Formats: sequence, C-alpha cells, structure tokens
Amino acid sequence: MVSSSAGIVTGLTTAALVTVGVLAHQASDSAPADLRRTHASGAPAPGASKAPRDRRHPDALPAGSGKGERVVYSVDDDRVWLVGAGNKVRRTFEVTPSTVDPAPGTYTVTSRSNRVTGSDGIPVEHVVRFTSTEGVAIGFSAAVDGSTAKPDPAERTGGIRESRADGDAVWEFATIGHQVVVVP
Repeated sequence: MVSSSAGIVTGLTTAALVTVGVLAHQASDSAPADLRRTHASGAPAPGASKAPRDRRHPDALPAGSGKGERVVYSVDDDRVWLVGAGNKVRRTFEVTPSTVDPAPGTYTVTSRSNRVTGSDGIPVEHVVRFTSTEGVAIGFSAAVDGSTAKPDPAERTGGIRESRADGDAVWEFATIGHQVVVVP
C-alpha cells in the first residue's frame, strides 16, 4: 500500500509541475511586451569581449561569463558552452542564430517542450526557452529533420538552432530554473 501511495503522489506531483510549466509559458506569451523584456538580471561581467575571444582557441569559454553550472550563449560567436561545476566546460558547439537576439544578461530556463512546431513552421524537438524579446520566445532547439539552415531574415524567429546531438545535450543539461548567460 505504501509504494502504491507513493506512486500516486509522484504521478500527481508530476502532473502538477507539467501544468504549472504550461500555464507559465502561456502567461509569458500573453504578458505585455514591456514586462517580457525584463528577464535579464544584468549585463555580463566586464571582460566578456567581442569575438574572437581567443584567436588560438576560438571555442574557449568567454571570460566574465558567470560562475557555477550554466549555459553560455555568445550572440557574436554563434556558440554555446555547457559549463558544469568548477567552471569546467562539458561541451561547446556552434549554433545557427535566430533573427531575434536576446540581450546580453543572465536568465533562467523558464519552459521546455519535447516536440513542437517552431516559429518558422519547422518541427523542432528539445526546446529550452529562457526569455522573450518583443513578443518572440527565445530558446534553443533542434530541427527534427536535423537541418540547421539560417532562418528567413524577413521572419521574426527566436529559435537558436543546434544539431540534434547538441540539442539532446542541452535538453539533458538545462532544466527549468537552470542559468543561461548571454554574452555579446
């Protein structure tokens, strides 16, 4: 009876967390634009310079990109770093940027979706959202077909595209509440 009750409690807790996540995402999509733009907790620390950061090691973690476990995204380098404990880079990879860039700053993962249709109409998986800019949700995703084509510049999209393997890594690493640091 005890294990059966624990299973019911676990199931109800999971259902409640999923519901809260969906409602939070819906609420963020319907919030006025001026409220949605205030998610950043500040500019990156001094030292997060423009690309290339290290001409001999262009994939080196940018200085001043925060501390602790985090995802670091460089808008200028179109590169992501998954940083674990002790400031150790677990993985780094190039991405295809969206047409709408997030402002430099520190964010947290606010919602995730296993599979959805991207703002460009392409089926995507492992969507990890961390902010929105002028009504456009910004996050990492991988196209289900594996494509990483540049988006149409005439469209306002927020999907930062990565390969499916890199998308799997971000999905496993960046759960709700995880820190995302955006640097220039």
